[in-house]
Formats: sequence, structure tokens, C-alpha cells
Amino acid sequence: MYPTQTETDSLTPMVARVLKIEDVTSGDPKKDYLVRYRGQLYNDAAESYDQLAASLRPLDITPLFRNEEGKHAILLTPGTFQARPSNPWINLVFFLLTLVSVILVGAYISYDGPPANSLLSLIPSILHNWPSGIPYAIALLAILVTHEFGHYLVGRYHHAQVTLPYFIPMPFPPFGTMGAFIQLKEPPKNKRTLLDIGIAGPLAGIFVAIPVLLYGLSLSKLEPIQMGPGQAFTLEGNSILYLLAKFAIFHQLLPAPSSYGGLPPLLYWIKYFFTSQPLPIGGMDVIVSPIAWAGWAGILVTSLNLIPAGQLDGGHISYVLFGKRARMFWPFILAILVFLGFYWAGWWLWAVLIFLLGRLYAEPLDQITQLDPRRKALAVLGVILFFLVFTPVPLITAVAGGG
Repeated sequence: MYPTQTETDSLTPMVARVLKIEDVTSGDPKKDYLVRYRGQLYNDAAESYDQLAASLRPLDITPLFRNEEGKHAILLTPGTFQARPSNPWINLVFFLLTLVSVILVGAYISYDGPPANSLLSLIPSILHNWPSGIPYAIALLAILVTHEFGHYLVGRYHHAQVTLPYFIPMPFPPFGTMGAFIQLKEPPKNKRTLLDIGIAGPLAGIFVAIPVLLYGLSLSKLEPIQMGPGQAFTLEGNSILYLLAKFAIFHQLLPAPSSYGGLPPLLYWIKYFFTSQPLPIGGMDVIVSPIAWAGWAGILVTSLNLIPAGQLDGGHISYVLFGKRARMFWPFILAILVFLGFYWAGWWLWAVLIFLLGRLYAEPLDQITQLDPRRKALAVLGVILFFLVFTPVPLITAVAGGG
């Protein structure tokens, strides 16, 4: 239902309190607005948006602030966002299932009994020794809970309608969970709100993950990487932050190869960092404790969330920095993930997800309000953090041939 001239005349005075109106365009069924006003705002865009939105809410109308041809545009759209209430019992049940799942995987990681032929044959021992998985579960969930409640609490601070975290159980190695997420049930008000909510999770999570990782590494041991015939082993991949953490504890870059294969050390490390090849058999590496594994997993989760695409935390950061131009990164991200998939197949799944969902960004209602200097610095910090925690090859699994 589009407004008559009389109804438009009643809306105009509300808009005129915040905008010096230069032209007015009535909407029609082919347009996505009731009325569009263009001109120049009198005051700060964020304050003007709050003032106008409060005036229009009783009329069930939502304003959109846009920049058009060098002018400020206010589009009045029908309806307001009325989020359906969430059921916190669902969140609690999924958290408890994830807690059990992570404890059981922690018990598996902590297992130091005789070798088993399969994971199934270990189940009785894992169930019997489940308390051994509690330290790992506490460490990993501390990171994930802090990350998600960083989003949630900042969202509530901004009066945004957000759900409690949904944790995803997965009672299998390597982690016992597929992470967690919260849902933003309405578009963000402006870029400042979007950045605050988006970056709060990674910053809060990494604040916990780093001390967990350092403590876990202090409990870990250095051992040679040896493989007998038919023996399999798995190495965790490196990020810059993980390399630095291992250097801080063990005072060397790890895994330390037995030789550089004729390459200059710098070239060797660049190649190994991005491909995990050649495998450092015979060299030294950290045999990570369960708590160190939890810290490494927390860094990996942070890096995945910071990929600059779509609804991921990194997508929010790229949008507030570049606006709709952030979509131009999408094909480059896909190409990089497809390339890295030849070294870790999991990237191909991420490439499919980003192909399907990576172009959908959370667009704010108010796109006139820009980041203030402090938030610009915060957004740049988020980009730097991504490069510090990104792990090109998260897991390397190898099996030695028979002899």
C-alpha cells in the first residue's frame, strides 16, 4: 500500500526535522520504498537516524539512509523488524551436547594406552576415562564461549536483536565440535554497529586463545618426527601467530626440518608455510598437549571466521571498510581457497560455501554514517589479525609406505 499525497504530506515534516529536503519521489509497486527524500542532513547521521526511526516506528515504517549522487537520501520502507523470540532451551541443549562431545574427544586426545586398530575399538576406554577429557573441553569451550558472547554482549549493548549462541556438537576428532554461531535477527543499524558486533568475537576469542595456547605449549614436548612402515601421523598447520607462540616457548621455528633440501632457509619456510611440503620427517616438532591443541583450534576458528566474505566476521569487517566494493574480493577468495584445497581438501568445502553464500553481506539500514577514527583503526586491526592467524594448511596427514 503506497501513500497518498495527503499521507506523504504527513510524513514530510518528520523527515524535514533531520533533512534539508531538495526533492521528493513517491514510490510505486516497482520500487522498494514508499517515499524517497533527497537533500542534506542537518546533523550527525547516526543521531538523525535514531531520531527519525523513533518517530516513524509507531507508523510501522522503517527509514533507510543512503548516499545518492552526492546527496543524502532517506527512503521510507513499509514495516518494522519484529524478531520472533528465541527458545533459550534449544541453545542450552546444544551447548550440553557439545560439552559431552568435546569431553569425549578430549578423552580420545588424552589417551595414552596401547595402540588400537580403529577409533571404534577405543570407545570403551574413552568412555571409562572420560574425566581425562575435561581439561581439553574447558580450554576449547572457554575460547568458543568467549568468542560467541563477545558478539552477543556487544549486540545487546547496541540494542540489536541477536540470539544466544548455538553450539554445534560433533563427537568425532579432531575437535569434538564444529564451532558455534549467533544469529543477527535484524539488519545492523549502521557500519559502526556492524563492526562492533563483528569484531568483538574474534578479539574476545583470541584474548583467551593466546594464553591457553602458550600454557598448553609449556606442557608439550619436543620430539623427532618418526614414521615406521604403515604408520600414520597428523601435523597441525602453521599460522604466523602459532609459529611465534612456538618460538616463544621453544626458541626455534617448528617443525624444524632435518635439512632444508638445498633451499635457502627463508625460501624453505615460505614454501612450507603455504604448502606444508616437504614433510619434515626426521626433524623436530612439538607433540602438543590437549590444552595446546585446544588453543591451536581456537586460533583456527578465529582465522576461519575472519575470512573476508559474506556473513563471516571478516565479511563484516571488509564491508565496513569497502562498502559494496567488498564483493570484488569474492572471486579472488574463491581462487585462493581452490588453490589451497590441493594441500588441504577442507578448503574445497569452504570454497563451495563461499561460492553459495559469500556474496551476501549484512547491509546496514543507515549507510551514511561512516566509521569514526577509532573504529577505522579497529577494522584495520581485524585485517592484521586475520593475516596473523590464517592457517594455509590446517592439517597435514601422512601415511608411510610399507617396507
